[in-house]
Amino acid sequence: MVESRITDGRRIAELLASELDGREDGTLESTRVTNADRDVEPTADGSRAYDVTYDGERIARVFVHDDRARLEFEAEQDVAAETAADLELRVRPKATEPPRTLVFVESGAAVKRATDVVQAVNRSS
Repeated sequence: MVESRITDGRRIAELLASELDGREDGTLESTRVTNADRDVEPTADGSRAYDVTYDGERIARVFVHDDRARLEFEAEQDVAAETAADLELRVRPKATEPPRTLVFVESGAAVKRATDVVQAVNRSS
């Protein structure tokens, strides 16, 4: 059996959206994918695909690149950074005003770990 690794940014973002919208456990019951751009095309810098909200407040935005998706956390950035690093996801700060924390989802297999980061941020909100 040959297993293929999903590394298409748009597909990874779709898997993440399904995970966030489809699960009803923990804090995901109050997590929603909002403002989705159904025609988004991946770019080198990342194109905004959708927002992630918790209890009606935006906590992150999701961007698609050719080979990955990126979560850009606005809320609880320290929690997002620490949890993502603990789960072996690539993470870095974004020096903007206000600052953001970037979490990179580089394969379909990393979607579950990215969902765990969202839940950790939700618990801290």
